[in-house]
Amino acid sequence: MHVRSVGATGLKVSRLGLGTMTWGRDTDEHEARDQLIAFAEAGGTLVDTAAGYGDGASEELVGSLIGDVVARDEIVVATKAGISRRTGTRVTDASRGNLLATLDGSLKRLGVDHVDLWQVHTWVDDAPLEETLSALDTAVSSGRASYVGVSNYAGWQTAQAATWQRAVPGRAPLASTQMEYSLLNRSVEDEVVPAAQALGLGLLPWSPLGRGVLTGKYRGGTPADSRAASSHFAGFVNAYLGPRSQRIVEAVAKAAEGLGWTPLEVALAWVRDRPGVTAPIVGARTAAQLRGALGAEELTLPEELVTALDDVSAPGGSEGGE
Repeated sequence: MHVRSVGATGLKVSRLGLGTMTWGRDTDEHEARDQLIAFAEAGGTLVDTAAGYGDGASEELVGSLIGDVVARDEIVVATKAGISRRTGTRVTDASRGNLLATLDGSLKRLGVDHVDLWQVHTWVDDAPLEETLSALDTAVSSGRASYVGVSNYAGWQTAQAATWQRAVPGRAPLASTQMEYSLLNRSVEDEVVPAAQALGLGLLPWSPLGRGVLTGKYRGGTPADSRAASSHFAGFVNAYLGPRSQRIVEAVAKAAEGLGWTPLEVALAWVRDRPGVTAPIVGARTAAQLRGALGAEELTLPEELVTALDDVSAPGGSEGGE
């Protein structure tokens, strides 16, 4: 698998990342093992998790496979802090104390002495930005994280945070920003992408397949084994099942048919090669699905199809957000 630098840093990752949001909850240890084996065998290195995924279950499962399925120095471990659901509801806390305590918990669950990339999971209005960012400085200076980044920050938030970190020597510069980005949601192109490119941040798109909708699996209804059929993902996916999304999905399917590709390969290749993108994060339900995504590695969309997909998906308001 080809590798790319994360922004203006020396950190290099595979240009496709493995997402583990469902690990430990919907994805059991056997399926997770098969996915990681397939990913590593394809040359993938970037494994993305978060303390808030399954209340730490994802990190525990990832940690159980490090050293068993893949050597620690053969993968880039990325995790996030700032979102918790331990109380049963979504709670955000980007205070210095909570972030560092969460990082220590992540290291324990992962069974490692440091993570390669540590990210603030979301912007939190009631946490002073300088306090949040000081936690990133401490993580790097203490050796608990090699690089740091942010996630789900708007354009001005991204620019403010990145500029703050660059303002004084000794602070840990931001390496990356993780945002939703796909043919169904191109809102990051307005402000986030320009800010990231200007300030040296690599973009790690989440849900690059439009929450699974761009694979075409929902063209004829909702499969019983799909995420849209599950209680905790139904609303997440249904936001992208409207008329606009249907038009884009049909265009992707038509392009795939003409190329002899799958719709998944078309959608993934499109976002992977957008300006500023380092590596889309792909979360698969099964190893077979993941292998389908890995098949896009050697594919490049013809320029005329890129233009056609750009036109049909031109931003005019997305049908959903996180």
